[in-house]
Amino acid sequence: MDAAPPTPARALAPAVRSIWQRELLRFVRQRSRLVGAFATPVIFWVLLGFGANRVFDAGSSSGDMGYLVYFFPGALIMILLFTAIFSTISIIEDRREGFLQGVLVSPAPRLAIVLGKVLGGATLACVQGLIFLLLYPIVMGGWPGTAAMLGAVLAMVVIAVALTAVGFCMAWPMDSTAGYHALMNVLLMPMWFLSGAVFPATTAPLWMKPVIYLNPLTYGHQVMIGLLHGNDAAGLLLPLPISAVTLLFFTSAMVAAAAKFTSREA
Repeated sequence: MDAAPPTPARALAPAVRSIWQRELLRFVRQRSRLVGAFATPVIFWVLLGFGANRVFDAGSSSGDMGYLVYFFPGALIMILLFTAIFSTISIIEDRREGFLQGVLVSPAPRLAIVLGKVLGGATLACVQGLIFLLLYPIVMGGWPGTAAMLGAVLAMVVIAVALTAVGFCMAWPMDSTAGYHALMNVLLMPMWFLSGAVFPATTAPLWMKPVIYLNPLTYGHQVMIGLLHGNDAAGLLLPLPISAVTLLFFTSAMVAAAAKFTSREA
């Protein structure tokens, strides 16, 4: 007697795992993505950090926080952002190659595409971010505390999922990689600049502060600097729990939006 075809619910986990593994294998085979997603933010951090270190005063209570230290969480988020961009642009390539259409007509629910792509991109982002995060004790000249580092890793996971989901929502309706990059320059890079990653949000002009508060990436950066730099961190706008809850809400909303996008035709 022939086995019954798998139901969508039963096909979800294998499909998610297959798409997740495919994202990891694609990254291994396209090592140039490592240069773009990891090396570029590190170069930014080194050049800007050392270049502005002597003239930057972050306004911390100790008065000795240099720009190299302040910019570290921003560079970390930049690594997550770049990896999310390079990971989700593969959606456009998959549509051209016919892979996406094959998944859409399979028994697996369309949610598998979202979870597989988002988890795959977030995994890659977290691996690269973790490598960079391990440099933090060297930069600070000391260990920030086990709880702070574990919290930073957890925050990094949430931010990576959020950014990959944002990239998914951007890439899904696109049929051109050029259009994706254009939208990235208009939306994602300003989000990063206005998150407090480059300059303390507390020193921003008055007209810019509403945009900073409305920027969801601000709260990811707030969580990072609160964990790594402490309660006296430069640019800390809100208590850590409020920023963490806002970040979780944004991440959930973006994953739900990505799932909603897949209910439409690719």
